Amino acid sequence: MSLQTRETDVETLNVLETAALLRELTAGLINSNDFDDALAQLVRTSRDAIPGVTWCGVTVLRAGEPASVAASDPLLTDLDDLQYGADGPAMTAIRRRELILSGDLRTETRWPLWTRRALALGVHGVLSAPVDIDDHVIGSISLYAQEPNRLIESRQLTAMLLAEHAGLLLAAVRDRARQAALVGELDGTLLDGELIGQAIGVIMTQRGCPAPEALQVLRTASAALSIPLRDVAERLVASVSRPRGN
Repeated sequence: MSLQTRETDVETLNVLETAALLRELTAGLINSNDFDDALAQLVRTSRDAIPGVTWCGVTVLRAGEPASVAASDPLLTDLDDLQYGADGPAMTAIRRRELILSGDLRTETRWPLWTRRALALGVHGVLSAPVDIDDHVIGSISLYAQEPNRLIESRQLTAMLLAEHAGLLLAAVRDRARQAALVGELDGTLLDGELIGQAIGVIMTQRGCPAPEALQVLRTASAALSIPLRDVAERLVASVSRPRGN
């Protein structure tokens, strides 16, 4: 078998492995409404699906909220926590918005404190890719190798595709979580007063929109007019209940 044939076979195998990983990630996260659970699923799936990767971690920065960390193994929790007090590949990937690779941490000089801790935990290679989720949430996904020089060039492409796909999936999870929270608020509002429920029904009929959107219309009107939500609902219901003049 020629060298070119072997290289072609390896590339084909890498493409199939990456496709299987993205398919498994989609299946695992497509119905999730919990962001933290989705992060946990992401790191477990990535660890198990990518050859040469021993552990996986995700670091997420959310505007106005504490940072989140998910790790495929409790071993990495301390390593990720350390990145908030000192520089490291995950935070470097977030800050520079580019792929960060260290194939052999024994020769790494960029993050002395982080590297010493990583080597002590048995980590000898790391590949971190930035993840863009939405306007308020960014992060990075890091692939860790127990052996040096396992994160080869083909793994860099996998990491880039993984980060892009994960960003899209996590953005969808956040959207579903917000929608679920809004529906929960809607349910509570309906229980609080039949009048508000009637007003929501009027808006749904007039605009042909779902209940959460109708509730948001009421809230927007309440804020714009500086009057309570119930008063806005009362005026709306009264306006459509008046008998028509001759």
